[in-house]
Amino acid sequence: MTELLNDWLPILETEFKQAYYSKLWDTVRAGYERGEVYPEEQDIFSALQLTSLNAVRVVLLGQDPYHGAGQAHGLSFSVKPGVKIPPSLRNIYKELATDVGYTMPNHGDLTSWAKQGVLLLNTALTVRANEAGSHRGLGWELFTDRIIKVLNECQRPIVFLLWGNHAMEKQSLITNNHHCILASAHPSPLAAYRGFFGSRPFSRTNDFLVSNGGIPIDWRLPE
Repeated sequence: MTELLNDWLPILETEFKQAYYSKLWDTVRAGYERGEVYPEEQDIFSALQLTSLNAVRVVLLGQDPYHGAGQAHGLSFSVKPGVKIPPSLRNIYKELATDVGYTMPNHGDLTSWAKQGVLLLNTALTVRANEAGSHRGLGWELFTDRIIKVLNECQRPIVFLLWGNHAMEKQSLITNNHHCILASAHPSPLAAYRGFFGSRPFSRTNDFLVSNGGIPIDWRLPE
């Protein structure tokens, strides 16, 4: 497993020593040995590596990685360059265009958001090939709940984007009222028209950041 090399490590190293994590990793490692787990092992902690704890300004919470070959690279909703844009991400781009007027990107790589302080965190960090949700309940949720609780304790204001019922279940972990929670329907084709479209998450996020003395996110993605 790729080691964390930034300020997340001293916060999370106690989790790596927990019994639940040891059991979790035994299961995940066995899957990697059979070649059936995504993302690639070195990408499991990409969200944390690209967005250090001190840099987090926005949290975009997903469920688990894409389960198709070559898609997942450790960032929620994001896919590797050259991979077809998944339907949920295409709907995110549609709302982005409507909300802030940016042209829809021609790729699905959200790395530039991560580098600006958008933590693209899935609640489960691995998945079996072609089996959505297959690593839920193994222990990843305990690990990522710890991350959310740490962020909740931060004194700087953070925006939490909670899209869909699964993400909204984490709202109870966000108790400090100086943070901002923007909850809506999920951007999937089955739910986007029930409240995601028109929710204006990108402009509302930037309005909150600026009103609290912060720098807005540049949501444009380089071609």
